[in-house]
Amino acid sequence: MNNKTLQALDTIRGAMGRCYMTVDGNREEMLYTRNVEANAEKEKIALRVMGTLTTKHRSGGWTGTGSMNIYYATSVFRRMMYKYAKTGVDTYFDMVLENNDEGSNIGRQVIMLKRVNIDSVVLFNVDTETEVLDEDVNFTFEDFEILEDFQPVVGE
Repeated sequence: MNNKTLQALDTIRGAMGRCYMTVDGNREEMLYTRNVEANAEKEKIALRVMGTLTTKHRSGGWTGTGSMNIYYATSVFRRMMYKYAKTGVDTYFDMVLENNDEGSNIGRQVIMLKRVNIDSVVLFNVDTETEVLDEDVNFTFEDFEILEDFQPVVGE
């Protein structure tokens, strides 16, 4: 009988990660990041086939989207938007996202998002009801690489 199960040390603590961005050849650790999520979603083509009432689906591409919540402590994204608003020149950058909980048995995972482009920014924020200001930044990306995989350890 197979009694393998996920052990507590095989899980990843959510706060144990890092984010880096490379803009115009300059690498910056995104210390102001509270959370980041990136998603790759398949685009499906619906197909109707004679002789069946079932709609079949075929993959027809994919879209990369993401979101992050950051402390209101950097102007880097406002600068990108300013540059676009004033010149029409958009900024694309790469992001490296790393899960790395050294207390976990499964090691780390590193994903690189390529040609990231922000959707919108908060230009200014004041809130007398909030002790710490933060902001949401949504983005798209055009490609990705898995630079390092988790190394699963399934215990008995």
